[in-house]
Amino acid sequence: MTTTQQKIILPGGAGLVGQNLVALLKRKGYTNLVVLDKHKANLEVLRRFHPDIVIEYADLAERGEWVNHFDGANAVVMLQAQIGDPQLEPFIRNNVTSTKHVLAAIQQHDVPYTVHISSSVVESVADDHYTNTKKEQEKIVLDSGINCVVLRPTLMFGWFDRKHLGWLSRFMQKVPVFPIPGNGRYMRQPLYVGDFCSIIVSCLESRINNQVFNITGLEKVDYIDIIRQIKNATNAKAAVVKIPYSLFYGLLKTWALFDKNPPFTADQLQALVAHDEFEVIDWPGIFNVKATPFAKAIDQTFNDPTYSKVVLEF
Repeated sequence: MTTTQQKIILPGGAGLVGQNLVALLKRKGYTNLVVLDKHKANLEVLRRFHPDIVIEYADLAERGEWVNHFDGANAVVMLQAQIGDPQLEPFIRNNVTSTKHVLAAIQQHDVPYTVHISSSVVESVADDHYTNTKKEQEKIVLDSGINCVVLRPTLMFGWFDRKHLGWLSRFMQKVPVFPIPGNGRYMRQPLYVGDFCSIIVSCLESRINNQVFNITGLEKVDYIDIIRQIKNATNAKAAVVKIPYSLFYGLLKTWALFDKNPPFTADQLQALVAHDEFEVIDWPGIFNVKATPFAKAIDQTFNDPTYSKVVLEF
């Protein structure tokens, strides 16, 4: 069997990373791909671009027939994650329970290799549902004894970004004034999802294992400067205006009363200003991946003729 013939299972593969990863794997000649996800609309987006791969609706927090896909699999890329919600329960279901079920399927079918997508928040000072359940998720994976590599990406952006920078860009197009909390000088280390997917492919091909890597954007960029880069790339007309942090926080709390799944929550605002600085390793050298400069990555994100206008649902 050649490398590109291996059967790869992507639980949670209809989200930001999964959509980009499938596109990259297909470009590299991989064809035996199985995507399992419970977001029907986003599965349809994936099916529209890649009708030749196996795409199946599956709630991974529930045991079901989806485990049969793991039979004969050569690798799993664990992508399922709950990113935002005001309530704890969805985080437990989609970050913890689903992980236990996927690990059981991996062990049942003796899948030889797994890439687990963790998050930089496991080393964050933030205290919220996402951070706490991602910490628990990673521990469950590492304690399982499976042959795996763990990747901890920082804030990601790129094609199919339905939250974070993608949502910010769409919001900017709709409003005359774009509010910035406080002075906006909150250092971020954004990671281009195209680069991150290249790292995942490198893992699948090298089978590097039993290690944990912090995958951090190489450039430190303040939040307000990220917003200005997006404004320039999209030619948005909105005026960027700083407002007091407390007012911004109150607006998000009010928003959450009317939106059960808000794109930006008060918890995420607190994480934004938490002053985290994550380790930067030589991932271009370790994984033989060329890093895309931030400005170029922003341009590719918002100006690609095929993917930049495709929006996933929350």
